[in-house]
Amino acid sequence: MDKFQKEKINNLYYVPTIKQTNIEEEIKEEKKKIKEREKRIKTRKKIEQNEKDKFDLETETVIGMTNRNNKRINENKRKVIDKNERKRQRKIKRIKRILKIITLLVIIIGGVTFAMLSPIFNIQEIEVINNQKLSQDEIISLSGLSKNQNIFRFLSNKCINQIKTNPYIEKVEIKRIFPNKVQISVEERTVTYNVEFLNGYAYINNQGYILEISNEKSDVPIVQGVETKEEEIKAGNRLSNEDLEKLEIVIQITDAYKTADLESQITSIDISNKNEYTVYMDEAKKIVYLGDGTNLGDKILWLQAILQDNEGIEGEIYLDGDLNGNFKPRFKEKVSV
Repeated sequence: MDKFQKEKINNLYYVPTIKQTNIEEEIKEEKKKIKEREKRIKTRKKIEQNEKDKFDLETETVIGMTNRNNKRINENKRKVIDKNERKRQRKIKRIKRILKIITLLVIIIGGVTFAMLSPIFNIQEIEVINNQKLSQDEIISLSGLSKNQNIFRFLSNKCINQIKTNPYIEKVEIKRIFPNKVQISVEERTVTYNVEFLNGYAYINNQGYILEISNEKSDVPIVQGVETKEEEIKAGNRLSNEDLEKLEIVIQITDAYKTADLESQITSIDISNKNEYTVYMDEAKKIVYLGDGTNLGDKILWLQAILQDNEGIEGEIYLDGDLNGNFKPRFKEKVSV
């Protein structure tokens, strides 16, 4: 094989090799382009997706804000509607209430008119209960009530105050018993002491109320030496504050005598000296000096013993010392002149 043939042969093999290399490069280049294009497509899709997501987010935000605004608007509308409805309901209730009140007033006025005019409610009986000192007629007269008077045509408080003008009356209660009866219940004060007054006596109870002025002595002990002014001793008044304080001691003395069953023997109690309460026992012919009224229980025990030892003997009993000290109660017989 000559040189020329070898070169020809080499040329034949060389040309295809160059073409093959170009094709591969083109393929590589094409692949690279394809990858770049795919990359650009992916990048564009990603950008598009981001823009879409952003748009969706903005859309959702707008929609959410719109919904919230719509919701707030609807709530405001509902509140306004509810408020108006409540006003309407209140107005309806107020009208109904007014109608009920008017109806009730009409019924009451009609009933009162009927009751005031109907003879069915004319008083046919006036009953007085719990009275002892005052008679039924006296209390009815004080009340101002009368038969055939309409049972609704008097004021209870006015009648009560009129009855209580009598000092013997402490409490009053008046009941209407339909259709035609009135019941008057009273609580009376009781005379517990006489107070010497001028040429007579003032009857008082244990609260110091002056119940009556009389020329006759009541069958209760006399209280001597009161300081209440004569012009103040009137039925319905009370003793002065000084006498009321002493009256409390008098009540304690009376209770102590009652415990020893000696109450009936008290004729009078002198309270002129608050440090020397003096009890006069005319039936036993004794005058008892009790001092300031303390230790009454012990003093009454001594009194019982001295009375027993000196029965029927006129004299004075001294119990006005300190029984817890060296003082000893004693009896001093009256010496006849």
